[in-house]
Amino acid sequence: MGMASCASSPKASFLLLLALLATSASTALAGNFYQDVDITWGDGRAKILNNGQLLTLSLDKYSGSGFQSKDQYVYGKFDMQLKLVPGNSAGTVTTFYLSSQGAAHDEIDLEFLGNLSGDPYVLHTNVYSQGKGNREQQFYLWFDPTKDFHTYSILWNPGHIVIYVDGTPIREFRNRESVGVPYPKSQAMRVYSSLWDAEDWATRGGLVKTDWSQAPFTAAFRNYNANGCVWPSGASSCSSGSTNSWMWEELDATSLKKLRWVQKNYMTYNYCTDVKRFPQGLPPECSAS
Repeated sequence: MGMASCASSPKASFLLLLALLATSASTALAGNFYQDVDITWGDGRAKILNNGQLLTLSLDKYSGSGFQSKDQYVYGKFDMQLKLVPGNSAGTVTTFYLSSQGAAHDEIDLEFLGNLSGDPYVLHTNVYSQGKGNREQQFYLWFDPTKDFHTYSILWNPGHIVIYVDGTPIREFRNRESVGVPYPKSQAMRVYSSLWDAEDWATRGGLVKTDWSQAPFTAAFRNYNANGCVWPSGASSCSSGSTNSWMWEELDATSLKKLRWVQKNYMTYNYCTDVKRFPQGLPPECSAS
């Protein structure tokens, strides 16, 4: 995307998009897995239970499993409660992410990398725009994510992307089109979740392998909520009402303080400080104010 297309502000561009749309306003509020998602792979290893209120994914030596949202979105707030694989989960990866399709796709990633019993999970995050990723940040969590359900959220609006854990922001990726950094804004994305084996890299760089004697591994999902701009037939539609306060939501002083607390105490990797990886200079969004 050229700089000329970024001349207007994100808010002005989006308001122009709304003005041009002929479709009616539409906001998706999810709540039942039967209605909201399609199980896409796993040959019976993914199960919807409790009248659509609970979904479990399983992994064994032969296959993992996964599902995707029925709807696609351009901007939104997406929440999912997860209870991760307990015990020795080394080699397993549980995911919750947004993605479009194609080589130049956009993607907002949360990947939970399993570990040996007693060692912490790693929450691996990444943001792709127009096919370019390499924006990894990794975190430990300040609780055991296998003991109970916890809420993981993605806020995606014209100004920034924010990843939350139980309402606490842990990562912000701001719209830096003004300095030439592509920003996800024109490709519709679905919500995806999966449980799969990545023993070649997931745990300590692949040093710790999956213990298949512990299989099947199971992760549980509930309280999926998607409040976003649904993309029907190639034209985005979204309400401008009060229910879409997330559209222009920014981090206030309290939220910024929480964000800094998490990044100071629980961040284990940040691409923006990895000078050895970027000998020609850190990516421009790392230094933009």
